[in-house]
Amino acid sequence: MLTPERFVDTIVEGLRVVGNAGDAAAMRRYMRDQFDFAGVKTPQRRALSRPLIAAARRALSEAERLDTAARLWRQPWRECQMVACDLLADRAHTLSAAALPLLDTLIGSKSWWDSVDGLAAQVLGPLLAQHPALLPSMDAWAAGERLWHKRAAILFQLSYRGETDAERLFRYCHDNAGHPDFFIRKAIGWALRQHARVAPDAVSAFLIAEGARLSPLSRREASKHLN
Repeated sequence: MLTPERFVDTIVEGLRVVGNAGDAAAMRRYMRDQFDFAGVKTPQRRALSRPLIAAARRALSEAERLDTAARLWRQPWRECQMVACDLLADRAHTLSAAALPLLDTLIGSKSWWDSVDGLAAQVLGPLLAQHPALLPSMDAWAAGERLWHKRAAILFQLSYRGETDAERLFRYCHDNAGHPDFFIRKAIGWALRQHARVAPDAVSAFLIAEGARLSPLSRREASKHLN
């Protein structure tokens, strides 16, 4: 029977068996020596985790899925956090509002763009679409001082396309336009660029209105699909 403990043990052992020391060293360098790796590239990692995630869909309750993700997050190899992101992203729209505290914790722990961006777009986005009562939490994140939570709030609507709450997106981008951090400036540009695919005139008008308040990086990213 699949349990959170068995899920994690199977992943860790599988990564140990197929991991490559040379790839692990290269992956660690790419991530600026912030994390240890088993040395398993994304296609291999997903081939290992996909059957377990499918089994978890049937065998684990939501509470057990969340527990599994938390256990994976505590493992030393970065691939384990990526498996946790994939697990939570699987049918993320079925998660209840009770998942938000864990996401708050994960975004604030072992934080870097790879984990935060996946959780924002693929987990937070579907969760908030199903539970709009949670949106004030995103307002607080966007206005707060926690860098990675701010980035997640700016990016959670990436896959919304025509369902994007443009007022909220533009407000977050306006309020953080002068932020000095690269990751926030990049997130603003990315979120605006994505929205420009469905609302180019609105994004163009926003860029004109903001003028020099937006960093050159944000403007450059936001303008990539605009004439």
